[in-house]
Amino acid sequence: MTTDIQSCTKKCRGRPKVFDREAALDKAMTLFWEHGYEATSLADLVEATGAKAPTLYAEFVNKEGLFRAVLDRYISRFAARYEAELFSEEKSVEQALTGYFTAVATCFTSKETPAGCFMINTSATLAASSKEIARTLKTRHAQQEQTLRQFLLSRQQRGEIPAQKDIPALAQFLNCILQGMSISAREGATLEDLQQIIRTTFSLWPRMLEL
Repeated sequence: MTTDIQSCTKKCRGRPKVFDREAALDKAMTLFWEHGYEATSLADLVEATGAKAPTLYAEFVNKEGLFRAVLDRYISRFAARYEAELFSEEKSVEQALTGYFTAVATCFTSKETPAGCFMINTSATLAASSKEIARTLKTRHAQQEQTLRQFLLSRQQRGEIPAQKDIPALAQFLNCILQGMSISAREGATLEDLQQIIRTTFSLWPRMLEL
């Protein structure tokens, strides 16, 4: 019996750990989110994820490949949640936008993740040499404005926004508010601070539709 236990123990000790891709991406995301792309080294990523460098290379090829996978993970975990608030058919256009902005503000100030927007934080610290990463971030970040444009256009078609209203300009304005909220959160703004910005913004909603 003792021999069997010892044999099993030796086998278990020799068995390699299973690589948890999603857990590794979440840990890497926190590092990139907090420190940016340039300042996060492969050594930092190895330490944070608990995976060996050869494992990370085999899974993601290099740091850039890992970052791109992290970006996809961020969008699937957070952006999809925001959009669920936005594309809620039973809400009025103003209610849907308020819910969307509130969900974003909650993420920006969450204690579970670094403050601010992952994409804005990482793009703000990129060096000139990281052109491909910068291009990817710019494309992905533009999708947020495109999502707002798509939502506003659908509500315009339903008659909730005047037909003559310039939808691209309105989407651009709202997206700028979101970007400002991210910077404020990064500098220490609380959820209540951001909620005040949201309340002020949408108190002006009737006026926005007239301009």
